[in-house]
Amino acid sequence: MVSHARWKLSRDEKVAQGISEEPEVERRREEISLAFDLGQAVFDRRVALGLSQTELARRAGMTQPQVSKLELGGTVPTVPLLARLARAMEAVFRMELFESSIRVAFTDLDGDAPEAAARVSLPEEPEAVDAPAPRAAQG
Repeated sequence: MVSHARWKLSRDEKVAQGISEEPEVERRREEISLAFDLGQAVFDRRVALGLSQTELARRAGMTQPQVSKLELGGTVPTVPLLARLARAMEAVFRMELFESSIRVAFTDLDGDAPEAAARVSLPEEPEAVDAPAPRAAQG
């Protein structure tokens, strides 16, 4: 299986060589990248709170394997699930769309600095996208 960072590097190399992808492939890459970044935001907030995946699952009405899959970018959560996760992690969920980027974050209820934030460049323009920070093993 190809890692997220390697996958982005491969895409960047193709763009640099002038090789374009089919629109459906670009759409799927955007979806995968968003799934990874949403998972990273959940992981970062959960770890900042000192919660295990099992405890977060209990609070959000999920199973531990569902939390694990979400954190690893294996699924794009629905809006209702994001709302349950935000409540379970005592946070506000924000998704900001601007230019060719999306920023996702879980912040404290009082609006303090984000516990987790990830930025995604959408594939409209051939730009490099930073790889997410490495994750710890499931907890």
